[in-house]
Amino acid sequence: MTKRDFYTAIANTETLPTEIRDFATAAIASLDATLAKRREKPTKAQVENAPLIDQIVGLLTSEPQTASDLAPKMEMKVQKASALLRAAVAQGRAASMDVKVKSKGTQKGYTLVG
Repeated sequence: MTKRDFYTAIANTETLPTEIRDFATAAIASLDATLAKRREKPTKAQVENAPLIDQIVGLLTSEPQTASDLAPKMEMKVQKASALLRAAVAQGRAASMDVKVKSKGTQKGYTLVG
């Protein structure tokens, strides 16, 4: 059981005194405020990946390219390139689509947005 679950259960128990339920409600609000503050600040990985995302977006064109195509150009593993490309899509800087690759089947292809 998490703290949020605990405080929610207390806040929703009508047989408890009002001051206890109010305390639990205030504790939930405090948890929400802490979470909102933490979400505003980028993580260490996000800070480290920002220049890499810029570089990989710089390699994109209007023709779809897979992470396998871009990884050697960035001198990194395909998994890392794929993660960076997904982040670029989430930021709205790249678009993804399914691309048929000979001998490999269907893979995600990424293009430059705008």
